[in-house]
Amino acid sequence: MSDDPKIDAVPIVEETVSLTTRKVASGRVRIATRTEEIDHVLPAELSSVEVDVVRVPVDRKIDSVPDVVTEGGLTIIPVVEERLVVTRELYLREEIHVRRIERTEAVEVEATTRRQTAQVERLPASPATFPNKDDQDDL
Repeated sequence: MSDDPKIDAVPIVEETVSLTTRKVASGRVRIATRTEEIDHVLPAELSSVEVDVVRVPVDRKIDSVPDVVTEGGLTIIPVVEERLVVTRELYLREEIHVRRIERTEAVEVEATTRRQTAQVERLPASPATFPNKDDQDDL
């Protein structure tokens, strides 16, 4: 075919496109935080137990050591001693009466908490803000 003088050659041309991107600052953001303290009054109940101790003299002869007895809010603790007589005998010297008195008191406890709030402000970009191209990559 290349021997035929009547055939003309037509060159084929192709266009190509390449696309590149670059980072450009389109704005800035300034964020400020503020801490505020909030006072609270919290209700609470405090309990206490008061103990009233009364020594009750008995001085009575007994055959065996009595047990500790609790009746309602009263606890009776026997205190015994041995006395030497011609024979050994037990005497109840005294009883210790312990009464529990419980009281509840409502109180208010003051407490302070902290809370932060943030304010966001958008700022326009300025060309002088990023003098180096490397600084723009950080955004």
